[in-house]
Amino acid sequence: MSENRYDIAVLGGGPGGYPAAIKLSQMGKRVALVEAKAVGGTCLNRGCIPTKALIANAEVLHSIKHAKEFGISVSGVTVDFAKMAHEKDGIVNRLKNSLEGLIRSNNIDMIRGFGKFVSPFELKVIGEDNVLITADQIIIATGTEPKEIPAFPFDGKLIHSSTSILALELLPKRMAIVGGGVIGCEFASLYAELGVEVTIIEALPRILPLECETISSFMTKSFVNRGIQVITGAMVEAIEKNNGVTICFKDGKKVTSDVALVAIGRSFNTSNIGLEAAGVLADRGVIPTDDVMRTNVPGIYAIGDITGKAMYAHVATHQGLVAAAHIIGEKLHMNYDAIPGVIFTHPEIGTVGMSLETACKRGFQAKRTTYPFQALGKAQAAKQTEGFAQIVVDETTGQILGAQVIGHEASNLIHPMAVAIANELTIECITETIHAHPTLQEAWLESALIAEGHPLHFPPLKSRQ
Repeated sequence: MSENRYDIAVLGGGPGGYPAAIKLSQMGKRVALVEAKAVGGTCLNRGCIPTKALIANAEVLHSIKHAKEFGISVSGVTVDFAKMAHEKDGIVNRLKNSLEGLIRSNNIDMIRGFGKFVSPFELKVIGEDNVLITADQIIIATGTEPKEIPAFPFDGKLIHSSTSILALELLPKRMAIVGGGVIGCEFASLYAELGVEVTIIEALPRILPLECETISSFMTKSFVNRGIQVITGAMVEAIEKNNGVTICFKDGKKVTSDVALVAIGRSFNTSNIGLEAAGVLADRGVIPTDDVMRTNVPGIYAIGDITGKAMYAHVATHQGLVAAAHIIGEKLHMNYDAIPGVIFTHPEIGTVGMSLETACKRGFQAKRTTYPFQALGKAQAAKQTEGFAQIVVDETTGQILGAQVIGHEASNLIHPMAVAIANELTIECITETIHAHPTLQEAWLESALIAEGHPLHFPPLKSRQ
């Protein structure tokens, strides 16, 4: 086994690891990037990109289905799901090849294999490359995998994880989704649009339990209107395999389906990487860090899902840049109060900052104002009237504490509010900014005007009391 010494070793080449490696290399550091699977991690290979490629296909199909509303007649529409899956794989491969080229162009040593600590600053890598790496500082970015339940383990045929479901080339007639969180709801929305009979099962009282109640309730109604069966407050005890699957609930009830997707969370990839040898502390798989991503061991950093913070690819990327900045002496810190979250359901969801419930629990005298898409000229013209935008405001100071939007292009609409919250702007900063007309962005202006007590394209507050 050969031995190499580096300034920095990054363990994990996902959306947190490779940006950190690039920044450090660009600042003159000798960097090793260790990856056991494919560069890009879960997001590029088994998550964000392949799912959004399929969702883009579903959006085209949705537009075709509703073409009559625009005076356009379309006939003979068929879905070739195998071709969709093939194109999805092509997109992933093209991006992966491009990323590998980017890593090479930045003079980063790509080490292919499973890396494990043998001491605080030594990594033993076994795989395509077998090498002992010594580094002055190490960044851990090993990510997560779909969480498996021993009572009904994944088999990749009838019981799927969010990874194996992406390998399907034939659409099932029926699909039961265990877990009504972000992943479960995105897949429910996707497959329902493609004509699959979807049942979504959530153990808690409502789907999307980590989102505010108004968003969760709206999405539930939207799902039901689209023919998705939503079962909440139901604990799955077993999944029986026969010609298809039978979902068995704790109360004795059952649901039959052709396949099951189990999407009940993620498991942290920290149990087998030698944290004990490094002296790095972990709590149930989560590695605690400070606001510059340092662990309890000086010189060892942790980023991405394994930190147990907001589990988004873009958060991992920023954490990687923060860790790299600290290593080279720059001042950059994590601000977890201004993280935009996006759920690619139909309709889309975008959130940032605090919900009204959270703001009140934190002691703010907060209020929430909402403006419906139905009242927007652009939404009417585009026939995209489903949804609303809402702002959470501190009534005392006018500071914007949070924002949520559900509807067409919510994934893009949320970003101006992320800027507002990151910079601690007040509601006047929104109302005094000219918003182009007609656009969906006007929903923020109108909601802000309501917060000030002076609605423009909405009935006066006193007439609605």
